[in-house]
Amino acid sequence: MKPFLLGKKPLDAPPLRSQQKNTAHAHGPQGLVRPAPSGPHVEAVKEGDKIVRLVVTCSCGEKIEIDCLYPAGS
Repeated sequence: MKPFLLGKKPLDAPPLRSQQKNTAHAHGPQGLVRPAPSGPHVEAVKEGDKIVRLVVTCSCGEKIEIDCLYPAGS
């Protein structure tokens, strides 16, 4: 399967983000410094051998919890 952008004409516009790695720090409510988020993170919550919930943390800090439902008797 070929890449979607293969053969497409590039746009002559400045990039939306800096090409350099962002090393800025975010400041908390009391001025505490914490590292900038590096990207999304997914955590699996298990009960025994089954995953019952996925917790997805966005790079912006927002969390979404996804409950995993299984058919009865499994």
